[in-house]
Parts: sequence; C-alpha cells; structure tokens
Amino acid sequence: MARAVWRDRIQAARAQRAAQHRVRERRTVTHRDGARCEVDGRWLTNFCGNDYLGLSQHFKVTATLGDVAAREGAGGVASHLVCGHHAAHEALERELADWLGAPRALLFGSGYLANLAVVQALLGDEDVCVQDRLNHASLIDAARLAGCRLRRYPHADAEGAIRQLRSVPDGMAMLATDGVFSMDGDIAPLRELSLASRVQKALMYVDDAHGVGVIGPDGRGSVAAARMGVEQVPLQLATLGKALGGYGAAVVGDADLINHLAETARPYIYTTALPPAQAAASLAAVKLARTEHWRRERLHELAVRLRERTKVHGFKLLPSDTPIQPLVCGDERVAMAMAHALEMQGFWVAAIRPPTVPEGSARLRITLSALHTPADVDALVEALAWARDAVEHGYDAVA
Repeated sequence: MARAVWRDRIQAARAQRAAQHRVRERRTVTHRDGARCEVDGRWLTNFCGNDYLGLSQHFKVTATLGDVAAREGAGGVASHLVCGHHAAHEALERELADWLGAPRALLFGSGYLANLAVVQALLGDEDVCVQDRLNHASLIDAARLAGCRLRRYPHADAEGAIRQLRSVPDGMAMLATDGVFSMDGDIAPLRELSLASRVQKALMYVDDAHGVGVIGPDGRGSVAAARMGVEQVPLQLATLGKALGGYGAAVVGDADLINHLAETARPYIYTTALPPAQAAASLAAVKLARTEHWRRERLHELAVRLRERTKVHGFKLLPSDTPIQPLVCGDERVAMAMAHALEMQGFWVAAIRPPTVPEGSARLRITLSALHTPADVDALVEALAWARDAVEHGYDAVA
C-alpha cells in the first residue's frame, strides 16, 4: 500500500467540507464596544458571544488587568509547580472555592485543558467514563486520550446513564456531563444523574462552563441550582472565559481530588501558568458576578422577552431558561443563509453546523448578554422574521 500524501489528504478533506457547506472561516473583530463590534468594516450587534454577564469590558476588570500587568508583567513565566504560581493565582483559587462552596480550586489555562486533566489524571485503561451524548468535545476527547472505555447515553437520560454504568461493572467509573449544554441551552438533570452515580459508585464530574455566573443562587451554577454540593458532585469545572469575561478555567471540589490533580495532571504540570494580571482581572470579575445580581435578572428578562416575541412570529426556539437560545433550522444551507441575512440587517448570530451539532439540526445559536437592551432583542426578532422571508423567497440579499 502506497503512503498517503498529506497535501492530497487535506485537499480532499476540504473539498468534502465544501460540498457539505461546512467550510469554516474566521471573522476578524476590529473593535468591541458593549454589545456591538466592528467586523470587516461594519458595526454589528453581537448575539453569538459568551460574555453573558457583560464583564469582559467592565472598567474594574480592565483596570485591574492593566494595573497588575504594569507591576507584574505580561506573562505567567513558568508552570505553577516551577515558579509560575503567583499570589494572584492563589487569591483567585480561594475566591472561586469560597463562591462555589468547595474546599479547593485549581486553575488551568482553558476549560479544554481542565477537562483533559480531570479525566486523564483519574481514569486509565481498565476504567470507564460515561457521558451525555451532547457533552462538549473536550470531555469526549479527554476520555479518548485517557485510554478508558467511553460509554455515551441519550441526552439528559439518567436511566440511560445507569444502563451504561452497569454495562462496565469493573474498574473505576466516572459520570461526566455538561451542566448547561452549550448548543442547546438546556440544563442536565443533575439530581437524577447524581443518584445514578451514587448507586453505581461512580465519581460525578460536571462541566459547568455555561452555568457558573448565570444560574443558581448567587450565580453559583447548575450544581448549586440543583441544591447539591461537593458530596454529590466532587468535581466541577468553572470557566473564566464565558460569564466572567476573561480567559482560563478552574476545577473546584474535594480537596483530595484537587491535590491529586495538582500533582499528577499533565495539562497542569506541563504548561505555563496564566498571566498573573489575567488572574487578577478574573478575581475582580468574580467579585462583581457574586454581588451584581441585576445582571442575571436582566438575562432572565431578556430570555423571556426573546421567547415571547419569537413565538408571536411563529418561531419555535429550543426549550431553554439560559442565555443560550437556539433556533433550529435543520438544513445547514438554510442556517447559513439566515445568518447572512441577519448580518445584512446588522446582527451577528452564528450558524452552527454538524459535526458541532447532530446531523439535520443546524441552527442559529442566539446568545444573550446583560449588555443587550430590550430594544436590541426586539430588533433582532424583527430581523429574524425578515431573514426567514428572505430565505424562503430567495432574495438576492441572501444569495
């Protein structure tokens, strides 16, 4: 058999993506101002970001970033276990642990790295990781790289989780789920999954990247919203790059588990620490998220408003009480045309296509921010109605 040529392979793969209308292109943002951003010379109202609480541009956050960078420098210098662990990291870990009601927290460079770390540090060849079928790609990749057996259950199906856990009775077991699902906006049935994990003696891990800051008492996320703590969910992920508006992530939970991660997790040991200035800025954001409850209240009001007004126009959004409000189009060409039509009206809404979502479920992923106004939501709904008519009638504007 002849050896494959890399150039032929990547050209064939791109041709296949083009035939399926799945070529992905980066857009360059020149400037951000509140909920608006300049893209390719045009100002658009952004309804596709994850800055749910609107903290990425808050003056306390940005001022802290600049002040600490001026004093401590721009970089993390080294890994945490060499000489990169700064007092700013320590303060942020303590604040996160206190906020989320856990003994300890451990910082990572990203949520992706954190998920790799948790699964790889705890599971091996003889173990099993049982996951929701719609979990984030990083959890799926983590199980594959750990070499453990990966079992997936139907979305939000606790009984399905039990069946998968029972199917592999030996070895250590982990039940891993998103708290809030990033493409559907719904919340995992955490109490039922917790019961399944206890019955099957599995460690429960919740990736709450899209829940922390947004839902639950004081914005403590989906685990707190389900009235559970470290006993039921020994480990959970909190991202710093979504509701908190910064960059990085933390795993919070049982002290022994966190210590084990700090000493053995390769994505923690063998990478440079977050810049201290970024950690300090995230600490400022956490303090705002804990106290400024009006941001979550506004998000709820905007979500209700969006759902009510889209219903009047005959749209049916997926069930969601979170800032993620998806409108399923089915055909990815329709989703792309709708997104283009919305951009012509001044709105940036991402069209999400397979393989990010299942086949036949391409969608517009509408996301809300505390920076949006009711008028922004009303204008978006009117633009959605126009875009639907434009696509159905084949207007030149969306060709």
